Amino acid sequence: MKTQYTLIVLLTALITLSSCSKKSEPIVITPDHFHNAIDKVTEVIIHDIFSPPVASRIYAYPNIAAYEILAQDNPTFSSLSGQLTNFKAIPTPAEDASINYELAALVAHMDMSKRLIFSEQDIETYRDSLYAGWQELNEEEFVQSRDYGLQVSNHIAAWMDGDNYKQTRTMPKFSVRSDEPSRWQPTPPAYMDGIEPHWNKIRPFVINTADQFKPVPPPAFSLEEDSDFYKELKEVYDISQQITKDGDTSEEIAIAQFWDCNPYVSVTRGHLMFATKKITPGGHWVGITKIASKKAGLDVVHTLHAYTKTTIAMYDAFISCWDEKYRSNLIRPETLINDHIDDSWKPILQTPPFPEYVSGHSVVSGAAAESLTSIFGDNFSFNDDTEIAYGLPIRNFKSFRAAAQEAAISRMYGGIHYRAAVEIGLNQGKDLGQYVVSQLDMKTETGVTSN
Repeated sequence: MKTQYTLIVLLTALITLSSCSKKSEPIVITPDHFHNAIDKVTEVIIHDIFSPPVASRIYAYPNIAAYEILAQDNPTFSSLSGQLTNFKAIPTPAEDASINYELAALVAHMDMSKRLIFSEQDIETYRDSLYAGWQELNEEEFVQSRDYGLQVSNHIAAWMDGDNYKQTRTMPKFSVRSDEPSRWQPTPPAYMDGIEPHWNKIRPFVINTADQFKPVPPPAFSLEEDSDFYKELKEVYDISQQITKDGDTSEEIAIAQFWDCNPYVSVTRGHLMFATKKITPGGHWVGITKIASKKAGLDVVHTLHAYTKTTIAMYDAFISCWDEKYRSNLIRPETLINDHIDDSWKPILQTPPFPEYVSGHSVVSGAAAESLTSIFGDNFSFNDDTEIAYGLPIRNFKSFRAAAQEAAISRMYGGIHYRAAVEIGLNQGKDLGQYVVSQLDMKTETGVTSN
């Protein structure tokens, strides 16, 4: 009996020692943790069908929260406090706290993401699956790091609440007026209202005002055949007629489809209408940021630097672009071609529900490319596999700017934009992106640092 008791005591002691040893193991956070968390956000954005401007907001704030925590622990990086509009420094942890900053940053990222989407349970389920493993490894480090991450998330959320987003939810819908022939009209098949007509009222991060990069006006509206506007309208029609001769083998059609990035495509079959869902333009460039970061072998803090800088540029780009869209309120090619050239014509891509000028994808791609070029260089080639999930092949690019140029021209190939919106929009995005890069002081060293 005494022998059995001794064995029980020894076994209990061994189990206790084993448990204590396990709970003191370091919690290691890798770049893939952040890539996966951002992929989860993209997945939810697609599921919840957020518009491109709103999606840019969902991407940006969580990245800022995570970056700020990492910058606090890394002398190579500078805080964004005082650099972003009305943004004040995040709280610092207690001196005696045992903080894993990378873990805290990931917690803050997931918590901010959850605040910004509808399907909160999807983020919570993913988060809880990570929490369980971390707590098992080192409960003290996990709890203190988690609590600090949540504290920072609350700080970022309070700042975010002042960006006018909530106020724009109650502002009036865009007013469609048929008495002005140049004015945007809802397009088939869903004839949706113009989305986010008040997005220029959202507080920007870096640019001073929504109209700081106001582009020149589009060509004057005219249906006279010798007018610049009509020539651009006819060009859209002629291009579509030419590239559809080769059917699905056309390179131009492949380009249009690759950069479609329409989060809500209405499909009508008989009396049934349903939607197919895809990533937004911003989501595509977030995917490119991941591709570049992984190719360069960036560590956690440099990975967050790339995501944060690029999503800040895209966030401001959407504000700038949407400011012009609802100022010029220009009618889409589809409407005019059907009314004046060919009533059976359809664009290769489905026309999105907002005014034509300038091209959103062109502006945002131009801005994102400038941000990424400032980080990875001008000759950083990459294989873009972002669209594989939608049945599209990989496309290869010699640089981010080359990708942005292709994204821009894709809108003409798709039949949804005139040339001016594409070319002027791309330049607007480049100028804005270069401005953001020049204004943000995020690093105290130059060059890419890898693992």
